[in-house]
Amino acid sequence: MTALRIEIVDPYGARAVSAIVDEAKAPRGIVTLAHGAGADMHHRFLVDIAARLVEGGITCVRHQFPYTERGSRRIDAKPVLLATIRAVAEHVRTQWPALPLVVAGKSMGGRMATLAAAEAPLRGVRGLVLLGFPLHPRGKVSTERALHLPRVGVPTLFLHGTRDALGSVERLQGVLPPGARLQVIEHADHGFDVLRRSGRTRADIAAELALAIAGFVAERAGAAG
Repeated sequence: MTALRIEIVDPYGARAVSAIVDEAKAPRGIVTLAHGAGADMHHRFLVDIAARLVEGGITCVRHQFPYTERGSRRIDAKPVLLATIRAVAEHVRTQWPALPLVVAGKSMGGRMATLAAAEAPLRGVRGLVLLGFPLHPRGKVSTERALHLPRVGVPTLFLHGTRDALGSVERLQGVLPPGARLQVIEHADHGFDVLRRSGRTRADIAAELALAIAGFVAERAGAAG
């Protein structure tokens, strides 16, 4: 495990965020992993996913956004969030140029990755992974947050629970652009937690998610080779 500081330049100035590199031995690829709005890079969910990716031969770079870097609950303006996604991806691309790069994010972190890619190509990024795409706020059903998805421009994997309150599987299926892939995670909610009566555990879900991400990275590496 290695700590990093990544410099960011956004419309409001220059700053830096922390990142943690969970390194695989003889890695087959590398994934950046952005947290959701109510968490940070130390959240147990991201730590679990990173550890399982490492076991599967994928290096993972978990990172903060500026607001979590300074310990605030007030989410940064969108240009700052997008600049962070770009800066982290660019840093990783330049530091590990031989490894196929995929950008991933949980909830808001994933949504910002799609917005960044839709705005302009992310250099060297071979795909995106969205862990619980927040299609709409809780209780305010809408599909406006998906309007940019056709402009993303790289293969995208959506991992989505059947109990996700921020967008049903059916509603998400209806807005996916051509070429995007959806893997449904049975019994999982937006945080990928499951009810005990489902017969599944948090570990089961983490293993399924990591396997899907690792497979996607391997596929994108092969497609580019």
